[in-house]
Amino acid sequence: MKELINHITAQLATVYPEDEAQALAWWIMEEETGLSRSQMLTGCKGTTNFSNLQAKIERILHFEPIQYIFGHTLWNGLDLKVTPATLIPRPETAELVETIVNKFNRQSIVNRQSSNRQFRVLDIGTGSGCIAIALKKAHPEWQVTGIDISEEAIEVAKENAKRNGIEVEFLVADIFNLQSPIFNLQYDIIVSNPPYICESEKADMRPNVLNYEPATALFVPDNDPLKFYRRIAELKLGKHLFFEINEAYPDELSAMLSELGYSSIQITNDIYGKPRIIEARMA
Repeated sequence: MKELINHITAQLATVYPEDEAQALAWWIMEEETGLSRSQMLTGCKGTTNFSNLQAKIERILHFEPIQYIFGHTLWNGLDLKVTPATLIPRPETAELVETIVNKFNRQSIVNRQSSNRQFRVLDIGTGSGCIAIALKKAHPEWQVTGIDISEEAIEVAKENAKRNGIEVEFLVADIFNLQSPIFNLQYDIIVSNPPYICESEKADMRPNVLNYEPATALFVPDNDPLKFYRRIAELKLGKHLFFEINEAYPDELSAMLSELGYSSIQITNDIYGKPRIIEARMA
């Protein structure tokens, strides 16, 4: 098995850094065998079907994301289906979830209130449903809804809730076209990881993202980088607002939220030390 891992790593290392190539090689074999790395190293035998192995390697060599090839990814303790209709969940988004959960857990302790308060939560641009499902998993008592303009994404999100045994409401809705009754409600928490990469940043992006992940979930016009943040904030649908943000615009976003009447604005850096999360409270 180790010899096969080395063979796959050598192929992938022609286009990926050595450490990433090795990680991908192990990932491929974990999927193919149904075994963990430790099980493979100790000689456990799994179900093997290597008939299409080289074809999958070739797809990865052409930068197709491995998550799309195998149709799922493990993220924040969840097994999530992903398709080209949805973004692949990132570690930074898990930090967004952690920020929300920790904030309200601490608040419950400080205020000596039960953490079982039934908050109403709206996840805007839910995609795979990862944020909504993770929040509901952390707080089953919360009423969580996820919306997206993509019907395909909503179908994936519904399947992800089902496969993880989590009950979340997912609906097709558009924040620029307020026909859905979902916008007539008020929420305790509004959360969103909206499109925030400027078109001009495409030149710096890796082909596995640029050529395969949905552009509508990634990009905003260069002349309006705060487009989605502004719209969500203007709707004033909730008491607490949480965004994943472009590291280039924390000050501009903070100023915009302040102008719109939000207070207690706080920016949090991600694991790479970059400003990635902003939270605010409706005054």
